Amino acid sequence: MFGIHDVALFVLAGLLLNITPGPDMLYIIGRSTSQGFRAGAAATFGVSAGCSVHITAAALGISALITASATAFTILKIVGAAYLIYVGLSMMKARGGRRKAEGKPIPALAGGLSPIFWQGFLTNALNPKVALFFLAFLPQFIALDAPTKPLAFLVLGAIFTFTATLWNLFVAWSAAKMTAALGSPALAWGERLIGAFFVFLGVRLLAAEAR
Repeated sequence: MFGIHDVALFVLAGLLLNITPGPDMLYIIGRSTSQGFRAGAAATFGVSAGCSVHITAAALGISALITASATAFTILKIVGAAYLIYVGLSMMKARGGRRKAEGKPIPALAGGLSPIFWQGFLTNALNPKVALFFLAFLPQFIALDAPTKPLAFLVLGAIFTFTATLWNLFVAWSAAKMTAALGSPALAWGERLIGAFFVFLGVRLLAAEAR
C-alpha cells in the first residue's frame, strides 16, 4: 500500500531505534524525574510534534533542500546547537529539591505544561540530525516506483511517531516512579548531569557536517 514494503521490519527497526537513548529521551527523563509524569508526558508530546515537523518536511522535499544547501544546514545547525546548549545550561542551573522526598510533586508546574511541551518540540525540531535520519531511514521502506512517495513518507512517519510516543510515555512513567523513592540531592545531580550532556550534544552538533 502506497508503495510501502516490509512494514513489520520497519516497525521492529523503529522500536529498536526508539529504545536507544538519545537527547529526546534524556529530556523526557529529566522532566519526569524532576517534575513528575505529567511533565514527562508533556515533553513526550512536544518531542513527537517535533518529529512530525521533520516527517512533513521530508515528505515535501524540504529536508532534502536544507541538507543540500550548506548555508541552510549551517544556519539550522547553529540554531539547534545553541538551543540544546541553552536547555542544558537551564537544567544545570535549576535548583534541586523540586520534588518532595516522598515523591509528590511540588509547585514546579505552576507555569503550566506548555513551556515543557514547546521546549521538547524545539529540542527536536531544531535538530538537523533528525531531518537527516528520516531522509536516510524512511526511503529504505518505500519502493522506487511508489506512485505517491510523499504519502508513503507520511504514513511511515506516523507509524514511527506513534510507536515512539508510546515508548516515551512508558519511559516518562517509569522515570517518575523510579525516582519517587529518591531524595532531592540525587534528583538534583541527575538533572545537572543530563543538562551537562545536553551542552555536550550542542557542542558536538556544531561540529557536525551535512552528509
